[in-house]
Amino acid sequence: MLMSSLALAVASLEGDPRAASSGSAHPHDRSSEDEAPERDPSPLSAEVVYTSDVMANVAGGVRRGARYIDNVDMVIQGDFEQLAGWRGAQFQLYGLYNNGVSISDFVGDTHALSNIETGVRAVRLYEAWIDQKLSDSASLRVGLYDLNSEFDVLDASAFFIGSAHGIGTDFAQSGKNGPSIFPWTSLAARLEVRPTEGWAIRVAVLDGVPGDPDRPARTHIHLGGDDGALMIAEAEAPFGNGKLLFGHWRYTEEFDRLDGGGAERGNLGTYVRAERRLLDTHDYQIDAFARFGIANGRFNMFNRFVSGGINLSGWSLANESDQFGVAFAVGFTSRDYRAATGAGSAELAVEAGYRTQITPWLAIQPNLQYIHNPSADPTIPDALVLGIRTEIGVSLFGN
Repeated sequence: MLMSSLALAVASLEGDPRAASSGSAHPHDRSSEDEAPERDPSPLSAEVVYTSDVMANVAGGVRRGARYIDNVDMVIQGDFEQLAGWRGAQFQLYGLYNNGVSISDFVGDTHALSNIETGVRAVRLYEAWIDQKLSDSASLRVGLYDLNSEFDVLDASAFFIGSAHGIGTDFAQSGKNGPSIFPWTSLAARLEVRPTEGWAIRVAVLDGVPGDPDRPARTHIHLGGDDGALMIAEAEAPFGNGKLLFGHWRYTEEFDRLDGGGAERGNLGTYVRAERRLLDTHDYQIDAFARFGIANGRFNMFNRFVSGGINLSGWSLANESDQFGVAFAVGFTSRDYRAATGAGSAELAVEAGYRTQITPWLAIQPNLQYIHNPSADPTIPDALVLGIRTEIGVSLFGN
């Protein structure tokens, strides 16, 4: 069925060579390379992945210190056609646990250094959707949905631990409780059409306020009131031996302006994202990616965002699946935000990491992150964070 990053992680634990190019994909993202859900030989499957980060702020930031962050993903996928004769329909149930610890408390950054940190300890239902195939090239997905599973996501950037490489901070910062992404998701309807190989159009309408901002540990589903809707459209096109994404999003509800000018509509943004394989031999691969996004500076801290990076695999003599990568992410503050807070012009995060598969079920990834001007606050010194990620995955049945 869907080749989620969690499924890819499990696949890597079972020796699937695709893991070498996917790295330590964001536990809650799925590659945009995935087309309509693929049929699994088994009508029902379940996987569990345990991810943990030990991270220490060793210099600068708000204060020095170390944190242990963990996350458990459990995904059940099923084929309704095989189970109940419902032709072209598949489903997914996705449960999530987080211990609620955050290293960003020590660093004071906005991008978020770990893509599994939440700040809230909780067990929640993360996704619950049905995907109905409409034709050979179109599908409709309805239910509790992570938009970053299909929108604003690339394979090459999934290697990195920093949250800004899962979804751009210009988009992630938006909304009254963020968009429908980790760790809070909302009800949605998504239509995807793939007219020809390498091309895709995706559109979705989502509840504008995922979860309950006043009760963040709960799985909360509510439509109506002043939530409004989040609408997003994305086009995917071939880019050499890679891909190009162009997306646009907007909220229908009013938002308070940063300059105190009251509430109005117009909270929207646009992003362009690309990845490409620069070298592909029998033994070595080099992949590069880049992203540029804008958001309305009247409502959002960052009105511009730029990121990019490069991954190398097949270069290790010890393990040919080992992967090394370096990436950066920069959020540029809006004029209204600077006027309201006295903030600086930008926050820069640089990350370097190395991932190795220790056993078929265990992978580790040491990483280093340097944050210049955390939260664009001139009073917070630049920070240096050292960490190590551990992933343990098992397939419970069906794979």
